[in-house]
Amino acid sequence: MRNTTRIPNPGDIRRKLGLNQSEFWGKIGVTQSGGSRYESGRNMPRPVRELLRLVHIEGIDLAKAKGEDLAIAEQLKRSNARLYERMRSAVREQSGRRQGRTRQ
Repeated sequence: MRNTTRIPNPGDIRRKLGLNQSEFWGKIGVTQSGGSRYESGRNMPRPVRELLRLVHIEGIDLAKAKGEDLAIAEQLKRSNARLYERMRSAVREQSGRRQGRTRQ
């Protein structure tokens, strides 16, 4: 199966998150200068695109994620998509409440 997920302009994502280039790209192992080139339109390799999606769009903290955790989530998504989506919504709602508290 080929993943054709389109990633919006990474610079737009970065600015929306309020991160500088070093912070944004460093979380996925890309140098600031490499990230700058991707933001300027250079073709982003698929592994970098997927890491960007996981970390900055899906909100996965790679420092805390374990391969087994990701495999369990993928299995749940395949075997019980409705439960997966309910859990995902609950986590996002919880995360949103936490972020709202820290902004006050």
